[in-house]
Amino acid sequence: MNHFSRSVVALLSLSVAPVFAQGLSSPLGTPAPSKSAPADPSSALPHGQGAGVHSPLSPFAPLKQRTDVVAWSVLTDVKTVIRNKRIVPVYPAAVTALDQKTIRLQGFMMPLEPGEQQRHFLLASVPLTCSFCTPGGPESMVEVRTVKPVKYSQAAVVVEGKFHVLQADPYGLYYRFTEATGVK
Repeated sequence: MNHFSRSVVALLSLSVAPVFAQGLSSPLGTPAPSKSAPADPSSALPHGQGAGVHSPLSPFAPLKQRTDVVAWSVLTDVKTVIRNKRIVPVYPAAVTALDQKTIRLQGFMMPLEPGEQQRHFLLASVPLTCSFCTPGGPESMVEVRTVKPVKYSQAAVVVEGKFHVLQADPYGLYYRFTEATGVK
């Protein structure tokens, strides 16, 4: 192996090795454990990434508080465990109670199809800052399938539909809307 080949291998090993060692983390950091809290085995479960971070440089305003929609803080309060080499969500009771119910959720559209009219998209808790990056973890996005096409919008939208809490989605999604409609 010549000097150039050894240099390339060394650079590749430096750039690839840390990727395998990374774990899930929150952009907000990990809260310090409470010393006064009793030992609870469920507290040892790692949390998801949360609702994502709304960039202060974003041209889009953050979501405003609304009483007619489910809050993202409810959906993002998910813990995870590793089972059979997969990260599996562990939903709190407040989330499982929403399964198969018709609910409303406010968020930002992430199109999955080309065109101005969308029938299949992701609804995210924060707006996209990069067309190749997801704004948060799977607990901060909901797959949406609408009855009728919805006009794409970069501003926040409200969607109403039958909400599904997913247990073993092959794409790693935690939530899905079916029979959804856009709400003004």
